[in-house]
Amino acid sequence: MKRLLDFLLVCFALPLIMIAIVIIALLIKQGSAGPIFFRQERVGLRQGTFKVYKFRTMVKDAEEKGTSVTTSRDHRITILGRILRKTKLDEVPQIFNVFWGEMSLVGPRPEVPEIVQSYSPQMSRIFAVRPGITSVATLHLRDEEEILAQVNDPDKFYEAVLVPLKVKLAMTHVDNNSVAYDLNILCKTIWMLTFGRLWPIAEHSAVSQMRKGIIDSH
Repeated sequence: MKRLLDFLLVCFALPLIMIAIVIIALLIKQGSAGPIFFRQERVGLRQGTFKVYKFRTMVKDAEEKGTSVTTSRDHRITILGRILRKTKLDEVPQIFNVFWGEMSLVGPRPEVPEIVQSYSPQMSRIFAVRPGITSVATLHLRDEEEILAQVNDPDKFYEAVLVPLKVKLAMTHVDNNSVAYDLNILCKTIWMLTFGRLWPIAEHSAVSQMRKGIIDSH
């Protein structure tokens, strides 16, 4: 049922999505040198790997000019890229990953193989479901890049704090693997991207505790 829901929603929205993709692609080509899309290997259902697609939001060859972790102050992000990342429009091309069955509209955000190698057996439970474009972590860590900009060592903080926190939040997708739960997350995501700044959803207690830890460390 979840796969059928994904397929129907994607087919229904595809005409509008294609218009958005063409417009954003033209803006990217006009704004900076480099490819339109960014592709990266990620780990998904049953630990199978696939190429995830995003709009390029950084300068050409950004991987050679910095670390894999991106903060809100990263000089590699283009002007248009900041807008795309802020509005989550950089994730739109993943609709094709959903169409091909590699991802779902809702599910744990897929990680790179290097990060997944450090997962414990308990954390690896998230591979029981398809990764998604939006998730519980997307809702509660929507300002992830701003959080990383507040710490002294973003790479270390990401692996030691954010990865375990994301997996903890992702377990709700494993434990509530249903169409009703997906629709609930989709509705909350739409709210977050529209009225969420004025009337934000209640923050997860684990995220609040993490933020408090950052403040206390300063």
